[in-house]
Amino acid sequence: MECFYIVTVGWIFSVCLHEFAHALVAYKGGDETVRDKGYLTFNPLKYTHPVTSLLLPVLFMALGGIGLPGGAVYINRSLLRSRSWETWVSLAGPAANLVLIVFIAALFRFNVVPQDPQSLGAVSLAFLLFLEVSALILNLLPIPPLDGFQAVAPWLGEEFYARGMAASNMGFFFVFIALSYVPPIRDAYWTAVLGLSNWLGVPSYLIATGFRTYREILPW
Repeated sequence: MECFYIVTVGWIFSVCLHEFAHALVAYKGGDETVRDKGYLTFNPLKYTHPVTSLLLPVLFMALGGIGLPGGAVYINRSLLRSRSWETWVSLAGPAANLVLIVFIAALFRFNVVPQDPQSLGAVSLAFLLFLEVSALILNLLPIPPLDGFQAVAPWLGEEFYARGMAASNMGFFFVFIALSYVPPIRDAYWTAVLGLSNWLGVPSYLIATGFRTYREILPW
């Protein structure tokens, strides 16, 4: 049960970090409304919704180890100074996740955290890193409403952006159908997630142990 709480708290922190990065770059880029909306903070209540930000991401993490994006800040794109700023705002969130991934990986790389499957901290952080990597790769896909789409859309015209965002619910639907039921896409995604996690110095056995330990709280 302790693993569940460590990973979940770590995940909520990462959501706040991701959304704070979006808001900070938007503020620097000309959208001062993010300050008035209270986004320049690490208060999770500003970014999270009980269902879409907490319940659903935790359920997906427990069922399949997918780091489901769970927060949102509302940027006034018309106030940003240029299309370049729009792109940087979109990429700021994934960049923040990358910083967290590198930090966790460094804890393993420099033996601050032992690669010991009996260590609660080791298996919890290994699974959290795996989730962060899965969220990073997922978020960078050029599919609406993910950050990868929003990074390139400003360069393809306002109509393209509007149509893409209008179809964002379908985009999410097709992504998760593909990751669940289309073997070539599913296998390529998980191979990339696990391969990057291993390359960062976190072995598969720690991730697997963390995943099993995290799921122990579930009734099935």
